[in-house]
Parts: sequence; C-alpha cells; structure tokens
Amino acid sequence: MAPSAVVVGGGIGGLSAALGLRRAGWRVTVLERAAAFRPVGAGVVLQANGLRCLDELGVGDAVRQGGRPDMSGGTRRADGRWLARIEAGRLERTLGTPAYGIHRAALHQILLDALPADVTVRTGAQVIDVTTDGEVVHRGDDGDVHAEADLVVAADGIRSTVRKKLWPEASGAAPIGVTAWRGVTPVWHGDLVVAISWDRGAEFGIVPLADGRVYWYAAVNAAPGAPPAPVDPRFQRWHDPIPELIAATDTVLQDDLACLDEPLPTYVRGRVVLLGDAAHAMTPHLGQGANQALEDAVVLASVAGRPDGPAAYDRQRRPRSQQVARASRMMGRYGQQLDNPVAVAARNALIRAVPPRLALRSMARYAGWRPPH
Repeated sequence: MAPSAVVVGGGIGGLSAALGLRRAGWRVTVLERAAAFRPVGAGVVLQANGLRCLDELGVGDAVRQGGRPDMSGGTRRADGRWLARIEAGRLERTLGTPAYGIHRAALHQILLDALPADVTVRTGAQVIDVTTDGEVVHRGDDGDVHAEADLVVAADGIRSTVRKKLWPEASGAAPIGVTAWRGVTPVWHGDLVVAISWDRGAEFGIVPLADGRVYWYAAVNAAPGAPPAPVDPRFQRWHDPIPELIAATDTVLQDDLACLDEPLPTYVRGRVVLLGDAAHAMTPHLGQGANQALEDAVVLASVAGRPDGPAAYDRQRRPRSQQVARASRMMGRYGQQLDNPVAVAARNALIRAVPPRLALRSMARYAGWRPPH
C-alpha cells in the first residue's frame, strides 16, 4: 500500500505539499481548521523560483493564465521620483521568466482544483494533538478523530499548533514593529507598473493583477498591538495614484507584521516536518514568503519516499529558507523601516548609483533557485 501523509493546513503551502506528495504516489489527507475555503486575502507575487515549483506541480500554465506578468517596475520616493527602474524584459532575460502578480484566492483555487479526487480535504478540522510517531488528533463536528500517518506535514502557519506542540522550546512569532494594510481595488482604468515607494519608516507597493484589479499594500513603523485604524494618512500626500488606490478599495486588511526571528535548529521531529510559515515565517520585504513555501513543497515531494526523506528535506530546505528569511529581515531594516533622514538620503543615493544589472543579480540569488531533479 502507498505511504500516507496528513497535511495540517490548507493554505498555499499545504495544498502545494498535498499536490506534490500525491503526484509522488502518496495517499494524502488535508486537515484545514477553517469551516470552509473562502476567497480571502489580497495579492501575491510569484517570482521565478515559485513559478518553477508550480511547473513541477503541474499548475504553472494555469497560474500564468490567471496571473499578470510584471514586465517592468522599480523603486520610487514618496514624491514619485524614481530611484531605480527595471526595464521591460530585463527581469525575464535575467531569470528566464517575469514575475507574476496573482490574487492569493485565485492561486489557492488553482491548487485546490488540481488536487485529484482521491485526496481527502477536511475543513472544520482543528488539530489538537500530534506525536512524532505520526499520530494526529483533530476535532470536528462529530468529535475527536484519530489518524496515523507515515508523514505529517505541518503547514499551519506562523502560529502553528504543531510547532507549539512538538517544538515547545521555539520562541514563536515575534512582532517586528510594523503595521501593514492590504487591499485589492475594483477594476482599475489606467496604466500601472509594479512599484515600491519609500519614505521614512513607510512603504507603499503596487501590483496590477490580470483581471484589471490592483493589489496594493502600505506599511509604517508602529508599536504592535494597536487597535485597527484606517490607512495611515501620510499616504494621502504621496504620489499618484496612491491616494486614489486607497480610496477605491472597499475592504482593507490590517495586521502587525511578525516573523520567526529565532531560526529553528531543525524542521523535523520524527515523522513530522514543518513547512512554509510554520517553519520559517519571514517578513515580506523580499516577496519570498509564498515562493519559499512552494520550494518546501516541491523538495519534500522529491525526497519523502526515501528512507532519509525528512532528514534530506531538512538538509536541503533549512539553510536556504533561513538565509532568505535573514535577507528579508535585513532588507526591511534598510528599506521600509529605515527612519533616520540622513540614513534614508544615503540609502536613496546608493540605490540610484547601483546599475540595474547588479540589482537584478542580487535578486537572482533568491529567485534563481531551481527544483531538484
């Protein structure tokens, strides 16, 4: 009989892991604590490494059809002056593909639709216990359900129940002192490019989507735990079309950014592996969070059938994902979080002085990864 896997968490990382394992011949069950899948969230940017993973999972073409290629972009000041620009086609020539902006809900639906009918997906299934021997207990409408698996994949997010249970010494999610707002406009009329705009302790990002809508996010330095508030008014004074994008958005999500600042010594305990944010939740400043979860899923599927499968997964994924997380944290400190006016002026001057080819070469360190074969 084929080996069995239980995937805890039905987000992008969890569904990708389920799809990869099923394609590798595993019997798979997905346990999702939400009562139902709903089209929530905002946008996500899939870089070259993430797209290659989606190709490995057999859904790359569907994602490209549902996404919008980001052919050009760059970094601006709050007044609109460009600090750095990437010409159309240069990213594709460097990495072999443009990045793609897609609504998170659309990506999630593509992955969900790709799961074969024999993959069991249970919603409303709250995992309450798990052991290193592969025993999982989840609570549903009919009470507690016990299951045993050859592999348990914990893809249950930054506040992972499985990590808390089996990695009790881990420090957990740490706020970084930034609050962020995210929104998706209705259909937007007008040309836009992917761009990040910076000022002292603040950032605004724009990502056009394939259906004509626009995903945007805003972030400012702020003490964690403050009550929900409207988008910081300083963005009303930033360059066009930032005020208009905010005004056009009906639903705005807000949260305090957090990450796993203390790297885990292992992603594996017995038959249990951590994946995605449960293993290496990172700040969004490199745009690699979802892409790293996709890498996790593809690598896990490629090694899971080996006698040393979990250990091989840990060897391949922990050093790289933690390196990317550190780089993203550093990018935030010298990017959005930088507040000293002298330091901000020096950073902006440095960005203007760096040739685009060098900036793309730096990006390729993270986005140039290819799946194992």
